[in-house]
Amino acid sequence: MVPTLRIGAFVPAGVPITAPVTKFGGQPVWLSEPQWPVNDAWDEPMRFICQIELGAVLGDVGRGKLAYVFVTHAAHGDETFFDPDIAFPDEGANAVIVQPGGVYGGSTLPLATGPSLYHIEDGSDAEYTVRLQPDKDPDFRPQHDHGRPPPNDHDQYWEQISGAKIGGTPAFFQGDDWPDGGPWKLALQLSPNFQPFYLNLGAAPTAFAFVSPDAKQGRLLVQDS
Repeated sequence: MVPTLRIGAFVPAGVPITAPVTKFGGQPVWLSEPQWPVNDAWDEPMRFICQIELGAVLGDVGRGKLAYVFVTHAAHGDETFFDPDIAFPDEGANAVIVQPGGVYGGSTLPLATGPSLYHIEDGSDAEYTVRLQPDKDPDFRPQHDHGRPPPNDHDQYWEQISGAKIGGTPAFFQGDDWPDGGPWKLALQLSPNFQPFYLNLGAAPTAFAFVSPDAKQGRLLVQDS
């Protein structure tokens, strides 16, 4: 079994969150010098999505560390823009940066603040904490094994691993799409179409953010149906 924290609710932040906690939107709480990733194809800073406490994902190795997740994304009022490269972990259109002590190979700027999540209705800033529920996922089962007895319990397995969560077993639905250069640990699983903020990652997407077991680097990929 794999420990996970299910996201039970997104809770609006009444004031800007400046503590190194798991949160979505607002501005990053940098633990080292700012490293705001840039999409080289567009020469623009990516949009900050969230920061994830890694102690819950990696145990002692991750304590005191954060993973910051960014994607190339339209500004409010320009939602027709969409970069399909955000789906791929190594195309320079998304980033997972780990601090302190992480390694990131893409371009960055020393910006403490930058583009972040917003609400689609009026473009207002979005910032949320999360209500987390401890749980356990079954161990990862390659897709070619899902229908093999025993156990012949694909529906139960899928129900257990689905949903928004921190850590756990990834609910891949388009092949076992682990990024190259592993091994990796799932840090975040998110279906943004069901969240209170606006995040366009595709028609019916699920985003998967991963970190290395040594808390040195991360990757992001999106599967879309």
